[in-house]
Amino acid sequence: MTILNLGCITQEWRVPLGDQQVSAVLGYANAEDYRHNPAFMGAIVGRVANRIRDAAFQLDGQSYALSANEGAHMLHGGPLGLSQRFWDMEADAGSVLLRLRSEDGDQGFPGTVDFEVRISLNGDRLTYDMTAAVDRPTPIALAQHNYYALGASQGMQGASLQINADHTTPTDADMIPNGDITPVSGTRFDFAASRSLHDADPDGQGYDQNYVLNAGTPAARIQTSNGLCLELETDQPGLQLYSAQHLSRVHAPLPGQEHGPYAGLCLEPQTFPNAINTASFGNIITTPDAPYHQRLSVRIFVQGPQ
Repeated sequence: MTILNLGCITQEWRVPLGDQQVSAVLGYANAEDYRHNPAFMGAIVGRVANRIRDAAFQLDGQSYALSANEGAHMLHGGPLGLSQRFWDMEADAGSVLLRLRSEDGDQGFPGTVDFEVRISLNGDRLTYDMTAAVDRPTPIALAQHNYYALGASQGMQGASLQINADHTTPTDADMIPNGDITPVSGTRFDFAASRSLHDADPDGQGYDQNYVLNAGTPAARIQTSNGLCLELETDQPGLQLYSAQHLSRVHAPLPGQEHGPYAGLCLEPQTFPNAINTASFGNIITTPDAPYHQRLSVRIFVQGPQ
């Protein structure tokens, strides 16, 4: 594995397949290129992942204006969010620990926050433990933004995908949830049983959708025709599926990769998007006496060909 101190980025994760190793995630060949990373490739995003409508919210009777970076809205923490920052990093034999202090007013958010992310690799399992300690109430909702490729040279439209969810949060034209929670049964969003993106979405609309996860594990599963299988476990209530339909080649990719539409699949555990402005989506306020914690576990192994 290769982990960068810029944005806690997972640049590379190579896994065994037969007598070779293949790339499990998409990445740029040159670490310097991540200074311009419009796809948030491999990064930890926040302070609040996904979209905040009108880049604004209210807390305890006070209004906060945030730094917009997607039209009028904030996406993944703003133009200088956690994914664009250099973290302090310590490494040992099986893990790296990254730390970052985000000062009061950073991207418009209140409060000083001390973030820690420990990334551990144990056999075929990769774990991200993310914590945040705050000095005053403030919204925190992180997400890890790998593009999983699993060595699939022809892209991920033909891979089998399963998501342990019966409902999604439908969005408006700006890709922000409208506050509803609707069933997926009988729609192109239904991955309760394993099926490929090609079969679920033959018109190629693509996906950028938050799923309401059911209890139980794994939360999601991918299997490719080369025999590699991914299983993802999370303690978060939602999972954003982004099929990378808008991905393009921005920088030279890692050897053997091509960066384009559907070259990877993003499975981003998270709280529900725009929850800070949608009371029914749950509370994302972290307080000094209740620090933030999120744990993500990803296992990649050989299951056998489809």
